[in-house]
Amino acid sequence: MTILANKYEDSEEDGRWLSLHQRFVSEARESEPEVLWLGDFAIQHLVNADIWNRRFCQMHSLNFGIEGDRTENLLWRLQNGELEGLSPKVIVLMIGTNNHGDSAEQIADGIKTICALIRDKQPQAYLVVMTLLPRGHNHNPLRERNAEVNRLIAEQLKGNSRAQFVNSDSGLVQPDGTISHHDMFDYFHLTQKGYEKVFDPVYDLLLQLLSESEGGTERTEAEGCAD
Repeated sequence: MTILANKYEDSEEDGRWLSLHQRFVSEARESEPEVLWLGDFAIQHLVNADIWNRRFCQMHSLNFGIEGDRTENLLWRLQNGELEGLSPKVIVLMIGTNNHGDSAEQIADGIKTICALIRDKQPQAYLVVMTLLPRGHNHNPLRERNAEVNRLIAEQLKGNSRAQFVNSDSGLVQPDGTISHHDMFDYFHLTQKGYEKVFDPVYDLLLQLLSESEGGTERTEAEGCAD
């Protein structure tokens, strides 16, 4: 299935999405990140979480997340300059939960298309694809859809030596099937505690990947985020 790239539909007509994209294009040309983060709200708001400054800045990270993005919006951004002029060692991707009205198969195809573009434009980078997070206080169709997307992507990436699918929703769903407001304050967006649960495993993986990369060394906290 062909996934067409599209700009974000600016229903509020304030131009913020395009302004962010243009800023990201400039930052891509001016920065030398070791880790590039791509995605929607969960990635964008990671910079406001304690774990970002405490752990990910020391890895020389650059964050290109935009709240509300669908797979086709991120694809458009990547086709239009956000992967130009930089050469990260690792790229972290989380996208797809905002694709309302799309089937799990359509979302998985969109993620697969994005992965192929990343591989084409950044062949040196190791790709870390994060699972879509569960959503809603109780079990619901969108939670089922996200779980099916995760299954499809895990199957697609199986055996890929330059990509890894990371289960990032461990501990969010309680034994009774509910999600706690302590982890997702509105049962969709992550709290500080939720960010710790979701991104702690990613941190451990990034440490391993950066140390294994050619000439890779662990960053000190003084070195900070990419700029």
